[in-house]
Amino acid sequence: MLIKRRDFLKVSSLATASLMMPNFLKSMTLPEALDQENRILVVLQLSGGNDGLNTIIPTKNDIYFRERELIAIKDSLKLTDDAGINPNLSYFKELFDRGELAVLNNVGYPNPDKSHFRSMDIWQSASKSDEFLETGWVGRYLDEACYKCDHPTQALEIDDMLSLALKGKNNKAFAFKDPKRLNQTSQEKYFKSLFENHHHEDETVDYLYQTMGSTINNAGYIFEKSKAKASTTIYPDTALGKDFKNIAALINSDVNTKVYYLSVGSFDTHVNQNQKQAQLFTEINDAVKAFVEDLKTSGRYKDTLLMTFSEFGRRVAQNASKGTDHGTANQMFFVSGSLKKKGILNALPDLEKLNDGDLIYTEDFRKVYATVLKNWLNADSGKILGWKNGLYDFV
Repeated sequence: MLIKRRDFLKVSSLATASLMMPNFLKSMTLPEALDQENRILVVLQLSGGNDGLNTIIPTKNDIYFRERELIAIKDSLKLTDDAGINPNLSYFKELFDRGELAVLNNVGYPNPDKSHFRSMDIWQSASKSDEFLETGWVGRYLDEACYKCDHPTQALEIDDMLSLALKGKNNKAFAFKDPKRLNQTSQEKYFKSLFENHHHEDETVDYLYQTMGSTINNAGYIFEKSKAKASTTIYPDTALGKDFKNIAALINSDVNTKVYYLSVGSFDTHVNQNQKQAQLFTEINDAVKAFVEDLKTSGRYKDTLLMTFSEFGRRVAQNASKGTDHGTANQMFFVSGSLKKKGILNALPDLEKLNDGDLIYTEDFRKVYATVLKNWLNADSGKILGWKNGLYDFV
């Protein structure tokens, strides 16, 4: 059957997800694709530029309290003699006390960009600030891993659209928001009919239908896997809580997915920052608590590393609207039952040495990625990132 343009556009919502990785779902049906020993990486993106100084608080720094007279966090939970954590992240305080949390401060890159879109592209592609890449760091990992494996190594993003981070040259992750909804959509007669009767001379359009067919044939499998092992853990009734519940269900089902990616936001707190940040931190805190407890119950916690990042931090001084404006360096969190080093890994930000009111980065985020790729996922970080300047040792 020849397809008209208007019919082509109708299938885009399903096919967009399918195009992200045409071989992904097919490979999941192979018996050899299941391996309980695989380590899992979960990346939580704090979209919008989270304010790191009100996340890990320099409790004994007079400059912090002077520059943030109205928004400084005065009731932080003590981590060390000179550092506290935002009170809305109380479970992260528990993780810290148990040796299951590591914090790396002052993470950024040279010549930082304060545009949300450009800085996010830099973080997701692991590029230099003056370099424009069309592939992401996880996507290039998939390219490398699939090259040396008998079956493709998979990645999932819990979203309706795929982020640059998960797009490789030859392999891409698969994006979907909800396994049940994906399955229901794939079973609609309209889509099945289009796939079964399709014919088009254009290679791109034909490829779209082939990949849509892959989704139709395997959406049921991923849905069944998502509910294969019942969990008694109660997750918060929030969007992030549901996302983490879906990820935990797939991890506990032993699907051979190495990387999960999800996001929460927006942390673009120019106005009334404390109220918005408290709301988002509470959502994160409660969702991560349920997620960790779920994985501990299933015995998968030691195999899992949760990593957080944001595209930039905020300026040191508050603005006139009880908020903060776009800044530069920030901290990253690492949560796992298998950390080699825990706690606060390096010095807090130096508020006496600023660049026009902004923090000066001391840790390159690409070194973090390289560490996670090599030490956690056993990948060739040099080939994937071109990073040759050493690694951290927290994993």
